[in-house]
Amino acid sequence: MTAKLLPLSLALAACAAYALPAHAEDDRFTVRLGAMSVDTSGELSAGTNFQGQPYRFSQDFDFGSKETVPRIEGLFRFSERNRLLFNYWGYDKSKRATLSENVSFDDTTIPAGSFAKAKAKFELASVMYDYSVIETDTVSWGLQIGVEYAKLEGKLDAAAGTASYHTSSSEDGYAPVVGTRVTLSPSEHWRFVVQGQYLDAGWGDFGDYKGDISRANALAEYRFTEGFGVFVGYDWFKIDARRGGNDGVVGLDQRFKGPMAGVTFSF
Repeated sequence: MTAKLLPLSLALAACAAYALPAHAEDDRFTVRLGAMSVDTSGELSAGTNFQGQPYRFSQDFDFGSKETVPRIEGLFRFSERNRLLFNYWGYDKSKRATLSENVSFDDTTIPAGSFAKAKAKFELASVMYDYSVIETDTVSWGLQIGVEYAKLEGKLDAAAGTASYHTSSSEDGYAPVVGTRVTLSPSEHWRFVVQGQYLDAGWGDFGDYKGDISRANALAEYRFTEGFGVFVGYDWFKIDARRGGNDGVVGLDQRFKGPMAGVTFSF
């Protein structure tokens, strides 16, 4: 190769190397720290039998304004096709209603200042093994299995004049979870990740509760450098829980959804 062609060849080789697509996920450790703006909606239902007749009740409810909650997820890639994933998500919201004036029903009067306050707390954490069925420079598709911890807590306080009422309930447990993941890396700067997981309470230990938890999310990530980036996306959860007893069955169908954003650190 002549001296004149050598600089040109090196320049072309450098451009070609830069243009090569990055591996779908070539980082060994990745941590995404962010927050989610949560919008909730749900349905509370109950059913019982009284004197041989079935009675059913259902009511839609929400907690009003949106709540910003933390969201953490991480990845440890210990070989080309094998990964460990972990994540944590928590929701803690209260809603209070207060009477501004007296309300009367026949001979009963509820005085102004009477109130009812409801609080809901939900935590979800999981550790999953992810095996890539497909692994190329730009596409990675994995199947997941692992263990998930869930905790659901509810409280209600009410007061009317000298009378007051308080009740609370909390349940937590572990269960196997299954899922799938798709990662696309069209260039060295961009990553797109879609995931979905499913848990059945019957697979684990959740006391008297039955039902399931479903989750799906998608994010777009831009890497400024190999070790730092930002992401935006959308997350969605659905809790379908039922608890039976001697008096009947109480059910909760609760959904959490909203946009998310944060920063990514890789090394």
